[in-house]
Amino acid sequence: MPRQLFVTTALPYANGTFHVGHIMEYIQADIWVRFQRMRGHAVDFVCADDTHGAPIMLAAEAAGVTPQQFVQNIGAGRRAYLDGFLLSFDHWHNTDSPENHALARQIYLALRDHPEGSLIDERTIEQFYDPQKGIFLPDRFIKGTCPRCGAQDQYGDNCEQCGAVYAPTDLVAPYSALSGMTPELRRSQHFFFRLSDPRCVTFLEPWTQRLQPEVAHKVQEWFTQRTLPDGTVRTGLDDWDISRDAPYFGIEIPDAPGKYFYVWLDAPIGYLAALQHWLGLRGVNIDAYLANPALEQYHFIGKDIITFHTLFWPALLHCSGRKVPDNVFVHGFLTVNNGQKMSKSRGTGLDPLRYLELGMHPEWLRYYLATKLSARNEDIDFTPADFLARVNSDLVGKYVNIASRVLGFVHKHFGGCLPQAPAQADDALPSAVRTCAEELATLYEQREFGKAMRRVMELADRTNQHFDAAKPWILAREQRSEELGAVCASTLEAFRLLTIYLQPVLPETARKVSELLHIPQMCWADVDATLPAGHKVEPYTHLLQRVQPQQLEALFETPGNVSTKESAKESTQASTKISAHAVAPSTPPSTATATAPTTITTTTMEPPILPGGEAIAPTIRIDDFAKIDLRIARIVDCQRVEGATKLLQLTLDVGEGRMRNVLSGIASAYQPQDLVGKLTVVVANLEPRQMKFGLSEGMVLAASHADKKADPGIYLLEPTSGAQPGMRIR
Repeated sequence: MPRQLFVTTALPYANGTFHVGHIMEYIQADIWVRFQRMRGHAVDFVCADDTHGAPIMLAAEAAGVTPQQFVQNIGAGRRAYLDGFLLSFDHWHNTDSPENHALARQIYLALRDHPEGSLIDERTIEQFYDPQKGIFLPDRFIKGTCPRCGAQDQYGDNCEQCGAVYAPTDLVAPYSALSGMTPELRRSQHFFFRLSDPRCVTFLEPWTQRLQPEVAHKVQEWFTQRTLPDGTVRTGLDDWDISRDAPYFGIEIPDAPGKYFYVWLDAPIGYLAALQHWLGLRGVNIDAYLANPALEQYHFIGKDIITFHTLFWPALLHCSGRKVPDNVFVHGFLTVNNGQKMSKSRGTGLDPLRYLELGMHPEWLRYYLATKLSARNEDIDFTPADFLARVNSDLVGKYVNIASRVLGFVHKHFGGCLPQAPAQADDALPSAVRTCAEELATLYEQREFGKAMRRVMELADRTNQHFDAAKPWILAREQRSEELGAVCASTLEAFRLLTIYLQPVLPETARKVSELLHIPQMCWADVDATLPAGHKVEPYTHLLQRVQPQQLEALFETPGNVSTKESAKESTQASTKISAHAVAPSTPPSTATATAPTTITTTTMEPPILPGGEAIAPTIRIDDFAKIDLRIARIVDCQRVEGATKLLQLTLDVGEGRMRNVLSGIASAYQPQDLVGKLTVVVANLEPRQMKFGLSEGMVLAASHADKKADPGIYLLEPTSGAQPGMRIR
């Protein structure tokens, strides 16, 4: 039965642009949402900017604009990221909206005027005040040592090391992040949500057990007795201070002039406000929508905001008589190069917008993150070399390679129409791929994207092996059309199924495949369909390019090494030019030179003379060698060149998603039919050359004797079995 799903991601704070951690979370949620939609379920996928709080107020003041104008300027830049990474949010709102103001007050009044007794207390507290700045300090502008784990330089509301939530006055050795001064304690009336009330605890203890095991275990600690570093013993949940004093940019508390809701009260309510605005645009009443007993509500968040989303947020909803989340999905942080924190100054920062400006395909990052993501709350590490290898090997070398190979045969030998397979044709390959549909659906549903991607690539390997084992180039040469038609039909059907499985991760590529195959955008149920004989398909066109090493190098350049946007643009144009003709190296030059000494002292000597009288070429450096991109290639077809006595025309598969044309002077040594199907080595980044007999897009490597009279032979390099097209010679 179709499901009704309400899905959100954590609200980004509107004091800056998106960082890559935001994009990772949005991609994780987007993959899950796209999968649900492919299954035929109705999904409302919304988010909003978190716009309130003293930091926004202070930033706006420094910029000389109102807080409203400040967050509006930030919001104007969101679309480039959302569209750029193919994120399918239905609606993007902000928490300073009329809907959020109204909902926050409604929920607060429902808690204050609860029929079983108020869940709001008013208390006099001591609050930190910065005498130099003349304001009560917001939690994020007070820093000190965590009272629970002893970590230094933690914020005034929660510890990023252990996840503890506390009052700013609990901090050890507090100081003002604005002035650096030790703040003064001043008394003020504040409002508290009684999280310690048995009504909250009785609800939360069983509800939190639905969370991921490691998250549920972490949250469970807050219900039990714990000893603080100062020796104080606390038992159970603490009540939550939900008010702040003017001046403050936020939502005023009803019947309390000069008091505002703490930003963490109204921020998650922004989920409902965004939903309400989205439903209103469609003429749907939010109360009726939320009253649907079949509605499922899910939130994707990072591990640094667990307590707000798994204690405060569900308790607010439950105690105010509203629907609570069915689950909260927590992910870890994104690190780089074996656990390093992202840092622009150290060259380990990954700027999402720069990624796009460099011409890097959004689906590269979507796929790479998908290979890393699981249902667990685990950190994810971005390693440039791993990124390049996974994208170039998996997406281009395995998946895209299937389409480029089979569509070429279909158009050359069957006029672009799927052939009629003989009655006895073996349908084992597509059947095997099709039987994995429910296994993969379960993995997607459980957010085990990494396992799903590994399974899909296993199937892609099997599909390529099936095609290779059939030796279609021999079938074509021997005019065994029925057998060739059968292998083309089964391979293309397997490719169609793989595209369905990858569509939540690669929506743009899946759309292009639908155009190639002349079929509508695919849904999960199309696994049970097949393309009929005679179905017209388009000639192969590029689906995905390979990652260029220079793009990754530019992405991680430290700010001091990036002169202007023009230099980045030139780098992008250069990489685009290369990718149009050649396969990029799978390892950046910096990798090749990392183990080389900085300085090498050599003794000048005459180069040795080898048999045949040919001297060894002058010495080169390792970085000179790294510029030559040698790749494994398969000879898919070979023909004599009419009018040329020395040349053979080779059609090469270099694993890049297309075929290359290479003219080679080896006709005296080989018969064309003897080379078809063999592996060889090609200089893949050689500039294409327009020759008299056609364009040559590379150079195959062969050995010969310097003295042609002694040995006139030409010996084409042949890698041993196990090598695959696209592998780099290192």
